[in-house]
Amino acid sequence: MTIRLHSLKSNTGSRKKKLRKGRGIAAGQGASCGFGMRGQKSRSGRPTRPGFEGGQMPLYRRVPKLKHFPLINQKSFTIINISSLNDVKEGTTVNLDSLVKAGIVTSPKYPLKVLGNGNLKVKLTVQAALFTASAKSKIEAAGGTCEVFD
Repeated sequence: MTIRLHSLKSNTGSRKKKLRKGRGIAAGQGASCGFGMRGQKSRSGRPTRPGFEGGQMPLYRRVPKLKHFPLINQKSFTIINISSLNDVKEGTTVNLDSLVKAGIVTSPKYPLKVLGNGNLKVKLTVQAALFTASAKSKIEAAGGTCEVFD
């Protein structure tokens, strides 16, 4: 069977009849057309602008938009740079307790994180919660080892 213009038909349900509003109660959307009786939302034209909340401070103005907002569940660390580890005797194990005893760290409130600023000249075994990639490579280049230790 060949398709001809006179035999073309749209699929069932693909073309819905347009709702004829304001044509009596039998049509289902009579008189007030589904907008209720009175009030701002029943008037002609766009009732309110998008985001309007009846005079309450709208969400897009309540939410902070600038930087420097505190991170939720932020992890804090006691931070130390590689350069400050040069004062430690070679071959020793460096952790948060030994750094406090040596006086390098003064407030050991959080786990230790080692940053890679500076150069390391001594061979050390460093135990910390986190190492940056540059710190790890500099410690290993000096002949030391890095141990992830909480």
